[in-house]
Amino acid sequence: MAGHSHWARIKRAKSVTDARRGRLWSKLARAVIVAARSGGGDPEANLSLRYAIDAAKAENMPKDTIDRAIKKGTGELGSVSYEELVYEGYGPGGAAILCRTLTDNRNRTAPEIKRILEGRGGKLGSSNCVAWMFSQRGVIVVAQTETDEDTLTNIALEHGADDLESAGDAFELSCDPDAFEALRQALADANIKIESAEISMLPSSTVTLKGQQAERMLKLIETLEDHDDVQQVYSNFEISEADLARLTE
Repeated sequence: MAGHSHWARIKRAKSVTDARRGRLWSKLARAVIVAARSGGGDPEANLSLRYAIDAAKAENMPKDTIDRAIKKGTGELGSVSYEELVYEGYGPGGAAILCRTLTDNRNRTAPEIKRILEGRGGKLGSSNCVAWMFSQRGVIVVAQTETDEDTLTNIALEHGADDLESAGDAFELSCDPDAFEALRQALADANIKIESAEISMLPSSTVTLKGQQAERMLKLIETLEDHDDVQQVYSNFEISEADLARLTE
């Protein structure tokens, strides 16, 4: 799970400031708006909306904020229009970067993403320059304090997970997107608390970064994620346990 695994662990180790939480809620609200616009405002009939709502609730977004976002998406509270754009490029050490955005102004977003990449030792690439090495996967993270590996392995085998890894203080399961909901429900039925669950993009190969390259890469991704229009950033970098420990102190 490489880049996803390391970046997820680093973000769990970092404190979340009020300013960052505010930006995160704004991004999550956009995802709810777009999902409601494309599939309707009923999460029972719109799986994308359900996932967006679950992600918002996981970050303690107030219910009335979620409800307003749904109504904006369905047009009950005015019209807000966002389009999804994906930017591809490279970071320090040649690591691949896939950046998914929701924007109301592509003429603003494109040069800003380019400037961030170039300012942090990366560069913007052409369409499909790195997308070919990523595949869509369901990724579920469970803290190791929640269950043991044998129990989790049995659930994984019975409900469609095809990979289980121990990553620091957590277990990470991956599955085909079609098995994602059944696997998540099975964990809930077993009273195993889920730390995070998402449909992610995982790389088929990785690039190992060390020392300053690892640090520059993490700063690049952090800067991209702080951009208002950016929803997710995926990469294929790997860093050593020593660098991981140093960068999360």
